[in-house]
Amino acid sequence: MKATRMFCAAALLCAMAARAADGMLTEANSQVIKDVELETEFVVCGGGPAGLCAAVAAARHGTKVVLLQARPMLGGNMSSEMRMGVMGAYGDENKEAGIFEELQLKNFYYNPLLRYTIWDDVMLSTVVMEPNITLLLNTCVDGVVMDGGRIAAVKAWNGDAYTRYVVKGRYFADCTGDGILRLSGAKFRHGRELPSEFNETYLEQGGDAKTMGNSILLQLRRTKEHRPFTPPPWAHKYTDADFAHPDEPLPPGAMRLNYKRPYPERNNFWWIEIGGNLHTIHDANDIQLELKKIAYGVWAYMKNHPDGRAKGYELDWIGSLPGKRESTRFVGPHILTQGDVLSGGHFEDVVAYGGWKLDDHHPDAFESKTHSSVEYECPSPFGIPFDCLYSVNVPNLMFAGRDISTTHMSFSATRVMATCAALGQAVGTAASLLVKYGIDPAQLRRERIAELQTMLEDDDCMLPFRWRKVSPLTAEARCADDVAILKNGIDRNYDGKDNGVWTDAGEEKIVYSWDAPKRISGARLVFDSKMTFTGKRMRKLEATVTPAKMPEMLAKGFRIDARVCGEWKTVFSDDCNFLRFRKVAFEPVEADALRLVVTESWGGKGEKAHVFAFDAL
Repeated sequence: MKATRMFCAAALLCAMAARAADGMLTEANSQVIKDVELETEFVVCGGGPAGLCAAVAAARHGTKVVLLQARPMLGGNMSSEMRMGVMGAYGDENKEAGIFEELQLKNFYYNPLLRYTIWDDVMLSTVVMEPNITLLLNTCVDGVVMDGGRIAAVKAWNGDAYTRYVVKGRYFADCTGDGILRLSGAKFRHGRELPSEFNETYLEQGGDAKTMGNSILLQLRRTKEHRPFTPPPWAHKYTDADFAHPDEPLPPGAMRLNYKRPYPERNNFWWIEIGGNLHTIHDANDIQLELKKIAYGVWAYMKNHPDGRAKGYELDWIGSLPGKRESTRFVGPHILTQGDVLSGGHFEDVVAYGGWKLDDHHPDAFESKTHSSVEYECPSPFGIPFDCLYSVNVPNLMFAGRDISTTHMSFSATRVMATCAALGQAVGTAASLLVKYGIDPAQLRRERIAELQTMLEDDDCMLPFRWRKVSPLTAEARCADDVAILKNGIDRNYDGKDNGVWTDAGEEKIVYSWDAPKRISGARLVFDSKMTFTGKRMRKLEATVTPAKMPEMLAKGFRIDARVCGEWKTVFSDDCNFLRFRKVAFEPVEADALRLVVTESWGGKGEKAHVFAFDAL
């Protein structure tokens, strides 16, 4: 990685020197617009949770990737621009691991005060540290080059750099949420199906182009002073009547109706939402301005209300770029439906999972005279199949995030960001197999889906209704009875059962041995990162002076020893681990035993560490 940074710096210095040697630029010897052509194996369009995880997953498996992101930062709806709450599967045992959990732990370590702009750069760092990724920020895809029925390249424009790109690739992933690669002619849907099409009983109306809307959020800061708020003159004005709503019976099967809630406590103002009756892509600019008018009007109403409801708060931040919930969905070989979600998603080609509610927002949104959204309970987790992640008619196109192949109703449960991240990791891992074997997604589905599932589980992605198989060396190793649980392939507490081993600092507890020496060159480890703790996700109230603490049972220092010719030899050590999942390599040894020794936990002296997996490789 150091060599890569040195190369980039040297390249920049050479370019600067060359330009200086050319003398002054004029209309006679220079171009206004620069044209750049790139060629790679996998092109990822969109740098939100799905695109980021797709690019990183593919790159780590050896695939050359170009990642195009229209914005100046990565993260999409969870970036500092939009600050949408990160949601995922319900249940303490169902939190998303893999690359998404890695990002959260890196954020805790590098950004303990949980500042959003630093969070942006935690995500950026994860991408730029991957030598197989070429990242193009501020670069918006605006065209597709076809070769018969296949995508051959995307065209893109960077307005900051006055640069036109043509990026050629073998495989493409649309992780934009809006589905710009529909320019390929890929089949898609925008709007709500008729309830009768898939027998979706929770869909009250349909057969139209209506969607869920966009939101601009507010973030508040606690204060001891009280000052009235003066909104801009163009802000809307609101009274108590604008927030009144009737008593409504719950629709059949519903668990909750949600309404506008103009109070500061535990509020991220998701209900400042419009656009469902418009086109959330084509009308984006009008929606953005209208949301600003609403947001400032809402805060003025709250802050200046005679009941003093917002007396202890100030407006700290207001979004400029709306976060989108819904726009367009591609069509894959399978369209996920309400019935699939409610039945748990038992698919043989499962590659990811959801677990959010069926949470359908009213298209009238803020202007609704009734509820803003209705929630229906669904299983957590429910499986999502690979057949929802690639195009039914463009053979080298995959997709992940908000634009996967679902109905409007099932989309209401798959659209949240932790789920999108898991989908992205599945697509990126799949891309590495497509490149390796020179096949298309449909053939991967037919012939190599088990290999994809095994890779995902090995990379710490839980797949519902199945568990990881431990490595052959681990399976045949002898160990103490209280350590044998590490060989069950369940890398988390699940169904109320502790699937880990608690170990004191320096304790030689986790030991594997074999009857004869084995060639060992690495280890796979999963530590407990307290996945039940949702505080790792970014806060609704940004201001804090209390640094976040790493999970106390997470191993901070550890070493791996191998017994070679009767003597223990340290083959790997780390005194500042802050990740849940580690796959480490070391010089191959012929050893008849391997042990993991945790030397320190983040909880400090006297706090045990909790280990879920230790595989010899």
